[in-house]
Amino acid sequence: MSALQTPPRLAPDTLRIIPLGGLGDIGRNMTVFEINGKLLVVDCGVLFPEDDQPGVDLILPGLDYLDDRLDDIVGLVLTHGHEDHIGAVPYLLRRRQDIPLYGSKLTLAFVDGKLREHRLRDTAMYHQVVEGDTVVAGPFELEFFAVNHSIPDALAVAIKTSAGVVLHTGDFKMDQLPLDKRITDLRGFARLSSDERGVDLLMADSTNADVAGFTLPEKDIEPALERVFGQAPQKLVVACFASHVHRVQQILNLAVRHGRKVVYVGRSMVRNMTTAQELGYLKVPGGTLIELNDIEQYPEDQVVVISTGSQGEPLSALARMANREHPIVQVGSGDTVLLASSLIPGNENAVYRVINGLTRLGVTVVHKGNALVHTSGHASAGELLYTYNVVKPRNALPVHGEARHLVANAKLAQATGIPADHTIVAEDGDVIDLADGHARRTGRVDASYIFVDGTTVGDVTETSLTDRRILGEEGFISVIAAVDLRSQTIVAGPDINARGFLEDPTIFDSITEDIRGALNDALEEGVDDPHRLQQLVRRVIGRWVSRTYRKRPMIVPVVIAV
Repeated sequence: MSALQTPPRLAPDTLRIIPLGGLGDIGRNMTVFEINGKLLVVDCGVLFPEDDQPGVDLILPGLDYLDDRLDDIVGLVLTHGHEDHIGAVPYLLRRRQDIPLYGSKLTLAFVDGKLREHRLRDTAMYHQVVEGDTVVAGPFELEFFAVNHSIPDALAVAIKTSAGVVLHTGDFKMDQLPLDKRITDLRGFARLSSDERGVDLLMADSTNADVAGFTLPEKDIEPALERVFGQAPQKLVVACFASHVHRVQQILNLAVRHGRKVVYVGRSMVRNMTTAQELGYLKVPGGTLIELNDIEQYPEDQVVVISTGSQGEPLSALARMANREHPIVQVGSGDTVLLASSLIPGNENAVYRVINGLTRLGVTVVHKGNALVHTSGHASAGELLYTYNVVKPRNALPVHGEARHLVANAKLAQATGIPADHTIVAEDGDVIDLADGHARRTGRVDASYIFVDGTTVGDVTETSLTDRRILGEEGFISVIAAVDLRSQTIVAGPDINARGFLEDPTIFDSITEDIRGALNDALEEGVDDPHRLQQLVRRVIGRWVSRTYRKRPMIVPVVIAV
C-alpha cells in the first residue's frame, strides 16, 4: 500500500472521489464523492474476517475519514441489500443519525431490519427510489437504473455534477432471462452516454472481470437443483446467501413440486425471507413453510431446510450442523446438503472445513465443484466489454474486487479504447479528482481496516491481532521473579509457566538456571530498573525457545522489586 499523501485543496467545481473500501477486497464497499464542500456516500458495507484475524466479528470501511465532515454529508446511496454494501450503515448512523438514505424498497427494508437491531430505526431518514427516478441531493443529481444481480431491486446510479457525470454500476450482471423479468438497463446506460454531457467516469463491478465469456442465467441451474431434489432420499439442507431471494424462490418451487415442506434456519435467513415475502418479492405457496420446532413432526424425506452458512461462517446454522452443535437440526448418513453458492476469495478454508465436517458425518454434499448448482451475480468479461462499449466513458475506475480483478477490468476498459492514462487502478484511500473530462490520482488518505470485536469498534489493532495469532499458534510463556534491589539478590523465582506450548514443565529446568544467572549478573552490575530486567529475561528465554524448539510463543516476563 502506498504512503499517505495529503491531497491538495479541492478546487471549485471539481469532483473528488475517495474509495474507503472495496478496492483490494470484495467487501466493505464504500465510496465518497465531494464537490463544493458537500459529500455523497455510495454504499457502506462490511468485510468478514479471515482465519488470520481471530476474534474479529466484522471489518468496517474507513469511516474515520468522515468524522470531521459528517455535517457535510447530503446522502447515502445504497445500490443493493447485500452485507458488503449495507452492513456498516448502523456504524455510520451512530456517528450521525439523520443522514438521508437512498435505496430501493427491498434494500431499505433490509437496512431497516439491521437498524432495528442497533436501535437506530426511529431516527433513520429513508428515501425510497426506483429505476428511472431522478433525485437532487445538494450539488448532486442522482439518476437510478435497474441492474440485475443475485438480489432483487439492485440499482446503478448516475451521479451528475458540475464537474461531470459518474456512472456507478453497483454489483451487476446481464442475465437476459431473469426470474423477475428485470434486466440490466443497457438502454438507459446508452441514453446516458448519448446525452450531450456523456459519461466522464465509469465505476464498474470487477468481481468477475478475469472470467471469460458471460455469466449463466439463474434459471440455468434449475436442472441441477431438480436432480438434487430427485435423488435426495432423506433430509435435504440447502445453504445459500441469506439475501438470495431468487435462489430461495427456486428452492421453494422445487419443494412444492417434490412434496417437501420448507423451514428456514438461521436468523438472517428468517429475517430476510420474511421481509421479501411481506414485500411481494418472494412467492410462497400456502402450507409450504413450517416452523423449525415442528420439523420432527414430518418424515425426513418430506422436509427441505433452507439455511445460512454457504460461506462457512463459523456460527452459521450449517457450520453448527457440521459440528453437531445445532440444537434442533441434525444431519447424518443418507442426508443431503446442497451449497448453492460460490467461494468468496479468502473463505475457501472455512467452506472446505464445513464440507469435510459434513462428509465425515456421512452426508452427501453437493456444491459448485461437483454440480451446476450456482451462478454468479457479477458480470463476466464479455458483459463488461458490452458495458464499456455502450457507455463509452472518458475515464474508468474499476471497483469491487481484489487487485487481480481491478487490473483485469482496467485492461478490458483499455481494450475498448479508453487510454491508459484515463484508466485508474486505485487502492482504498486513493483520492481521484475529476475535472475537464480527466480523472487523475491526487493524493491518499487513511482508509485502514476498522475492526469490530463484540461491542467494541476500532479498539482492536493489527498489533492486537498479531498477539492473538501468536497466542493461538505458538502458545504463552510467563516468567516471574522477585528481586531485592538493595541487596542485589533474587529473593524468589524465576518461576516459568506455559500454556499452549509444551505440557512438560521439566523442559524449563535448564533455562531456569540461565535466567537466574543472567539476573544475578545484571544485579551485580548495578541494573536497578525492573523493566530492563524484564527485557533481559525475555531475551534469554526467547533465544532458548527459538533455538531449541523453533517456536515464537508470547513471552511475558514479570520482575517484581521488593
